[in-house]
Amino acid sequence: MKFITALALTILLGFALGLYGQLPWWSYAISSLVVAITIHQKPGKAFLAGFLGMFLLWSVLAFMKDNANEHLLATKVAQILPLGGSYWVLILLTGVLGGLVSGLAALTGSFVRQSK
Repeated sequence: MKFITALALTILLGFALGLYGQLPWWSYAISSLVVAITIHQKPGKAFLAGFLGMFLLWSVLAFMKDNANEHLLATKVAQILPLGGSYWVLILLTGVLGGLVSGLAALTGSFVRQSK
């Protein structure tokens, strides 16, 4: 139950921070850190909750934005990068990068919680 709560809070707080346009792109990592400090979990589960939360959020948001312009920009960017022109790979890569930053922030929060 703690895992699902941490996952949901990570998604909700990350989305809420994203709505406020004045914050830097990495501000969602602070929300993952705070969630991991407040909800006590083992470090592995904290990392997984942070990773999955932001992976899902960033992947869904990237797909929604990309779908709005019929995948034109993502396809061109995927052609520039060595992704074979596949916008799906670019969306998954976006989700993985966001998930890694969030997961590492949650892992840090779990270790901070253990050190108290």
